[in-house]
Amino acid sequence: MGTQFEATVDIDRPIDEVFGFLAAGTNDPRFSPRVQRIEKEPEGPTAVGTVFRSTVKDAGMTTAREFEITELVAPSRIRWRERSRNLVTAAEGGYDLEPAPGGGTRVRIHNRLEGHGIGKLLLPLAGGAARKDAPAFGQRIKAAVEAS
Repeated sequence: MGTQFEATVDIDRPIDEVFGFLAAGTNDPRFSPRVQRIEKEPEGPTAVGTVFRSTVKDAGMTTAREFEITELVAPSRIRWRERSRNLVTAAEGGYDLEPAPGGGTRVRIHNRLEGHGIGKLLLPLAGGAARKDAPAFGQRIKAAVEAS
C-alpha cells in the first residue's frame, strides 16, 4: 500500500513544447531542487525503456535513484516507475497533458509513493510532505518550462 500526491498547473506554452521539455527527463534539476544530478540511458530521444539515473537529496540524505519510462504517448502522456529500492520510492508516476481552456497546456503530475523496510514507517511523513509541496512543485515546473 502506498500514498499518492498530485498537482495540476496550467503552463503558457504549446502542448508539444511542454511534452518535449518533460519527456527529455534531464530537465528535472531545473524544477526539482532535490535532484542534484541526472543522466539518461540510452542517449537520444526518450522512449519506453529509457532509464534515468539521478542523485537526489531528501531530508538531508543523498540517495541514488533509477526511473524507467513505461509509457510515452506524445503529446499527452508520460509514465514511469522507480527501479531503485530506497526507503521511500515513487513506485509509479506520470504526467498527463491536455490543452488548457485559456490556451497553453494543463499538466497533471501524479506519483504513488511506497515505503520499504523502515521506510514504511516514514511513508506517512514523506507522503504528507509531498502533498503539501505538490502545488509549489507544479508552479516550479510551470516556471521552468516557461523560462526555457
